[in-house]
Amino acid sequence: MKAIVCGEYGPPEALELAEIDEPEVGDDGVLVRVRAASVNPLDWHFLRGEPYLMRLQSGLRRPKTHGLGADLAGRVARVGASVTRFRPGDAVFGDVAGCRGGSLADSVCAPEDRLCPMPANLTFEQAASVPVAGLTALQGLRDHGRIQDGQRVLIIGASGGVGTFAVQIAKSFGAHVTGVCSTPNVELVRSLGADRVIDYTREDFARGGRRYDLVFQLAGTQSASDCRRALTRKGTLVPSSGAGGGRWLGPMARLARALVSSPFVSQRIAFYVARMNVRDLDFLKELIEEGRVTPVIDRTYPLSETPAAIRYLEQGHARGKVVVTV
Repeated sequence: MKAIVCGEYGPPEALELAEIDEPEVGDDGVLVRVRAASVNPLDWHFLRGEPYLMRLQSGLRRPKTHGLGADLAGRVARVGASVTRFRPGDAVFGDVAGCRGGSLADSVCAPEDRLCPMPANLTFEQAASVPVAGLTALQGLRDHGRIQDGQRVLIIGASGGVGTFAVQIAKSFGAHVTGVCSTPNVELVRSLGADRVIDYTREDFARGGRRYDLVFQLAGTQSASDCRRALTRKGTLVPSSGAGGGRWLGPMARLARALVSSPFVSQRIAFYVARMNVRDLDFLKELIEEGRVTPVIDRTYPLSETPAAIRYLEQGHARGKVVVTV
């Protein structure tokens, strides 16, 4: 089968489309013929080996694993003897990060608890865009931001892969949502249901005088203190990503500074790492089938052009998700 292989740290052009053996299916395994996958910032961080701190887990000089990609959508080809939730032919989507191999391949084998039946109203390309970004948005807002009906929520990076999901999910919880994005993306964010949109090239949200119950930071260079200026006295800041920090720590540098300052401020700062959870993925599936959340896809690339897809994502200007068709 064909798969994108990452044998060395380096630029996207170092990736290879190689012929590899099809994965074996154990008793608890589900073999999926991948129809579409999507790329995430974690993919280009892994490819670059940056921030360097992540190499303690991924491999100091070269990657320990060569597969790339987490999100997928496809059809079940075979199932192991102990699998009960799926059968051949089922359309599924999921997050296979940490499984042997990656989703940027013809086929992938994953435990059944990494997969969920695909939303009936989505294409494979749309479904493949959901898991990582959708779970990051849902868990950040609901579990760590503790979002409540009627709250004022500020989403920084509202036009990106996670941000487009976050705007819609926050609205589904009954929040008054303000999105922050650049000029070309104002209408997109408004179309997702945002009650107000701030063009960061024209207005500084931290100095605008408005206060929010929850700030979800997904992009930008603002420090934790900048974000706290936009919070109510008992508000919550959920930092998830953003630029800066250098090659050693990357976004973790800003998160570390926020952690150090958190005991000395009245606002709550919540840190988290999104995790694959079938219950949460099924929750997203329900929101999608009810028409309350719709994936936003910026561009699609064939598997052979995965380096170009990752290069585009790395530039930081994607409107929604970048998808790879297989």
